[in-house]
Amino acid sequence: MSDYSGKVLDVLRNVKGFADVAPGEIHLTRLGGLTNLVHLVELRGEKIVVRIPGAGTESYINREVEVHNAAAAERAGVAPQVLWADAKSGAMVTRALLKIETMTPAVFKSRAGSAGRAGAALAKLHHSGEKFKFRFELFAMIDGYLKVLSGKDVALPNGYHAVVAAAAPVRAALEQNPVALAPCHCDPLSENFLDDGQKMWIVDWEYSGMNDPHWDLGDLSVEAEMDDAQEAELLQGYFGRAPTAAEKGRVVIYKAMCDLLWTLWGLIQLADNNPAMDFRAYAEGRFARCKALMIEAAFAGHVAAIG
Repeated sequence: MSDYSGKVLDVLRNVKGFADVAPGEIHLTRLGGLTNLVHLVELRGEKIVVRIPGAGTESYINREVEVHNAAAAERAGVAPQVLWADAKSGAMVTRALLKIETMTPAVFKSRAGSAGRAGAALAKLHHSGEKFKFRFELFAMIDGYLKVLSGKDVALPNGYHAVVAAAAPVRAALEQNPVALAPCHCDPLSENFLDDGQKMWIVDWEYSGMNDPHWDLGDLSVEAEMDDAQEAELLQGYFGRAPTAAEKGRVVIYKAMCDLLWTLWGLIQLADNNPAMDFRAYAEGRFARCKALMIEAAFAGHVAAIG
């Protein structure tokens, strides 16, 4: 039995009805995941997903918050059923969704209507009335990630602090023109969206919290590498109409700010020796994209539009 299988079995045995599961009963398929071990488990005629948290994630993820928010997202009708979760270790077991396509930027481009379905799913979550634990505060999180990195042997991209300083007008505009907070995913990677052709489901609630809902829209547009037409479809699916100038402005602002934040996240993965990808290239690429968007002539107009 592999080490992975042993860990999965240890988690599975906490789920009602599986306390006596034996190694020979399970069939494992490794699923994607940049920081965690995620497996589709087939046993006794059922399909479930077992997530085992990655090493080092406890330094920047509150698992108690995640467990609460995952259950709330399930109630909102956008996330799969949570069968068991441990708020201390972060291990989680959910019901597998059947006949779904795991989204990627390429699949978003090729799968008709998927951007609109993603927008509708985010609208359903944001308007659900559920209350997530944790307040996702962009600039506080940047400060927090910088603090984590201060204790690690990794260099920031050249000019990072200067760009944070240049974002001061963005921060002021957002603080002076707040919108009602909503339960948000906050880390809308393409791969966290699962499409059955009629409905888009959302998984992985590690970074979720109450937030400006436009963050999810801007971040998903970036993560899915959406072109203008796709982004328009996303926003139409979300609002049921074209966005106002203020709404569009917030989306564009968050497209830049998510890259500013996730640059630091990538460097934490690099410092923690996460082998999932080249996180130095990931961080440098995100930082370059952030700077490029912020120096566009139209960016200041989007900032002004939210007032």
